[in-house]
Order: sequence, then structure tokens, then C-alpha cells
Amino acid sequence: MDTDKSKAKVMPTDTPELMAQAVREAVALLRAGELVAVPTETVYGLAANALDQRAVARIFEVKNRPPRNPIIVHVASVRMAKECVTEWPRTADLLANAFWPGPLTLVLPKAECIPEIVSAGGDTVGVRWPDHPVIHAVINACGFPLAAPSANVSTQLSATTAQHVQRCLGDKLQLILDGGPCPIGIESTVLDLTCDPPRVLRPGLIHESAISAVLGRTVAAVQAGKHEGPIRSPGQMLRHYAPRARLFMWRWDDETTLRVLLTKHNLVAASCHLITHLRPPTQIKFGSVMVLPRDVRAYARVLYATLHECDEAGASAIIVRAPPESSEWSAVADRLARASAGEAHS
Repeated sequence: MDTDKSKAKVMPTDTPELMAQAVREAVALLRAGELVAVPTETVYGLAANALDQRAVARIFEVKNRPPRNPIIVHVASVRMAKECVTEWPRTADLLANAFWPGPLTLVLPKAECIPEIVSAGGDTVGVRWPDHPVIHAVINACGFPLAAPSANVSTQLSATTAQHVQRCLGDKLQLILDGGPCPIGIESTVLDLTCDPPRVLRPGLIHESAISAVLGRTVAAVQAGKHEGPIRSPGQMLRHYAPRARLFMWRWDDETTLRVLLTKHNLVAASCHLITHLRPPTQIKFGSVMVLPRDVRAYARVLYATLHECDEAGASAIIVRAPPESSEWSAVADRLARASAGEAHS
């Protein structure tokens, strides 16, 4: 364990005894209004008592998060979710039965118990029952819901391991619960149920077709940055989920095209890291070449960890081969597009 007193304590959870000890320490801190980093199945969350305005304000401070960016509230049961909202329509029951616990956030009218800072001044709140034993145990032991955005500095890469959290926020926290690598690896789908038809505010691995099948109707999608009034979902900023290195998302048919793109953007291949899901180039010498799985779920699971690895290796730029143009890849494409916002796509 890290003995540096300026670094957060990292507690393993891989045996019943270690889990129980880690949960006890996390609950004590959360009840005292402190922050704790906890794993979910999507990404690691920076958790606070969702009913404690001062504790939630600390999340914004530690993350340097814009006050207009709302925070998802994590619960451990449908009953707890209903206590956070004023309306629970039949559509919420259908979706909770189909996808909870799991990576789906439902936006509903917020209850008075939810501080305005959580909803960024809006009248709705996103609620989710995550599918991870560690955060589930913590919420149950606390007895209150947790506000838990991703455990990283705002707009930067989300953390999918305890080590990512330690490197990014370890000097600002007392405790990180280590639940291993997150099995899904990208953030939840966010669905707004306060409008007709329901709208996907942020795509995730539960995509529109699956939601439509459960509801028996089509759902709409909203582009990042295209919203009126208070933002109802995190992940709406145009630039988000970004590594320290410049990220370019390109399509190319052959290595000649790839060379042209490198020249066009004044990039030296030897200082660039390349990420692809197809056959890698053989004639261009990149600083590193990483081949990710062609299966979307397997790709998503390792995407952020791979981008973290590029940053840690000192890449000056990261070139990612654009994912397939299909609905099942929409969440991955969304994260890469926002991570590369401001850079030309080719």
C-alpha cells in the first residue's frame, strides 16, 4: 500500500473480510460528509451523500466541475430511486425491470430531498441503480443515495481502475475502494423520461433499439451541446472524456492515406500512439500500436484504460481509427468524438 500520507488510502475488496472493512471505512467517511472513490460497472465514481449539499459541493471543487453540469444519483433499489423523484411513470418501471441494476440512468422530476446543486439548478435528476457489489454494499450500509460522477478532473479521461483514480485525484481524497477494472468501461446511457418521446441524452451500451424494444416505441436522441435551459445529463459538454495528449479520430483505407493524414496534421508517427480495431499498419513506425477488440463491448471495456496508457507513456498525440458507423457503436463513437473535439476529423 502507498505509504505517502498525501495520497489516498486504497483498500482492496476481493475477499468478504476486506470488503466488509472497506465498506465500514467508506461509510464512516460518507456519513461525515467526505468523498470516497468507489467502483461501478461503468467507471469509478467520486461519491458523496447525495442529500448533503456541502458534500456534493466538494465533488464540484475536487473535480473542477462546472456548476451547470448535473450529477447522477446512485441508488441500491427501485424503492430508493422513487424517494429521489416526484414521479415514477410506468415507463420507468418497464426500464428498471429490464435494465436495473445496470448502466441505464433515468431522468425524472426531482424530489425536494435532492439539493439543487445535484441537478445544476434544474427540476430533474438522473437516477441509476449500478450493477457492482462494492457500490451496492456502500449505498446499503449508508442508507442514503450517492451522488457519484466519474472520479477524474472535469473533461479528462474517466477512471476505470483504482490506479487511475489514485494518479488523478489521490492527493485530494482519503479513500479509494479498489473493485478491480470496471467491467463495462464507459459511462451509462442517460434517458430523459420527462418528455414525449423519451430522449437519449447520452448514449451508452444500452442503446436506443434495446430501449425502444422494451417501451414498444421509438426514442429520440439529442446531440451534445444541443439543449435548452438547465442541462439534464452529464456528458453533454462538447469536449469531454479527453486524454492529455491530442486525440485524432480518422478513417483510412490504406497506409498511403494514413501518411497523408499525418502530414496534413503535422504529426510525426514516432511520437504518436495508434489505436485500431482492424489490421494495424506495417510500413509506418508509430511510437506504439494497440489493437483493440472488434466486439463493441470488449472494445469499450478497455478504451479508457488504453487512452490512460498512452498518456502515461508520454504520447504527443493519439490516433484512433474511427469505429464502425452503426448504432451499436454509437456510445464509443460519442466518447471518441468528444475526446477529440477541437481536432479535425478525417
